[in-house]
Amino acid sequence: MVAQKKAKSAKFLTVPTRPVPIDRDRSVAGLLEKMEGAGFGAKQLAEAHRIWLDMLDDNSTIYVCGSGNLITSGMRRLLAYVIKNRFVDVLVMSGTVLYQDIHETLGRNHFQGHPSMSDEELEGADVVRLGDVLANREEYQEADEWIGSVLNQLDLSRSYSTREYLHLLGRELAEIAHEDGIMTSAFKARIPIYCPNLVGSEMAIGIARARFEKKSQIAFDISQDTTDMMQIAHKTRNSGVIALGSASSQAMLNLAELSSYITRTTFRGHKYAISIAGDSMPCDLRTPAFAASHTGIFGKLHKGATTAFVPTDPSIALPMIITALSQTAAKFMKGRKRPSFSFAGKEMTIDVP
Repeated sequence: MVAQKKAKSAKFLTVPTRPVPIDRDRSVAGLLEKMEGAGFGAKQLAEAHRIWLDMLDDNSTIYVCGSGNLITSGMRRLLAYVIKNRFVDVLVMSGTVLYQDIHETLGRNHFQGHPSMSDEELEGADVVRLGDVLANREEYQEADEWIGSVLNQLDLSRSYSTREYLHLLGRELAEIAHEDGIMTSAFKARIPIYCPNLVGSEMAIGIARARFEKKSQIAFDISQDTTDMMQIAHKTRNSGVIALGSASSQAMLNLAELSSYITRTTFRGHKYAISIAGDSMPCDLRTPAFAASHTGIFGKLHKGATTAFVPTDPSIALPMIITALSQTAAKFMKGRKRPSFSFAGKEMTIDVP
């Protein structure tokens, strides 16, 4: 009886976990390689690095979707690095992320806070608390003024897609930037940025200020952004999604699946998917299974998709993964055939070699 039970389990119990060793290997990539033999978050973190390399090697169109405190937690330089080096191809960022990116790219800072600081004292000093990070309220208002000043330079007799608007903001910001951030790096790399909640975020304050003070009013063509997403999904052979900050940060990207019937095409689903989020997820969702429930995190997946759910804050995982990529990705980039984008006003075209 014992032998029979052992035979049934043998096909599953084949790869034992390996405790992470301590040795003299100082490279982050080397540490992650050792963590692949562990379990839970350690294994998922190591697999996220491996999957990112697989996406580069497979000439996949790589979407990065971000929300939450990516900028205030200190991730701006890391994100600018992967954009500049074209480890990513399409950005879908929340308005909060982009607003705080503008704030820092203008040469302003976020500051570390301490639990002993009371909200009353901070309010009296005109300081904004963002979790355990602080910001100068007047400097945020300067970012609002800058956004409005760009708006005043546009041809407001026509509408703009949010992708076009963000591209123009990146162009203007690049001329005065103290250091590159998400928007300036995306402008220089000529990759599109989409923002699903532009008018429901801090980005809208500068727009409202320009309307109130200068009577400038901009109209957004939201349908153009959806059309862009449809076009990218239609021409892409393989795709991968990296969701940062929340398991729902790629909701706009999922519209490409829902709208595919318009062009009478079948959405192929993502071949690769990584989610780095502190969201509470049941184990049957966050382990790398290919069950239907897995799409609750990633949207539609290709049959046999490779996935990793890293159950931690991006500010913990990204420094390790991106530092490791700086050590490992070069050989995968040499022959990479990445999509290229052309922008002409609201119109965008994509060429996938």
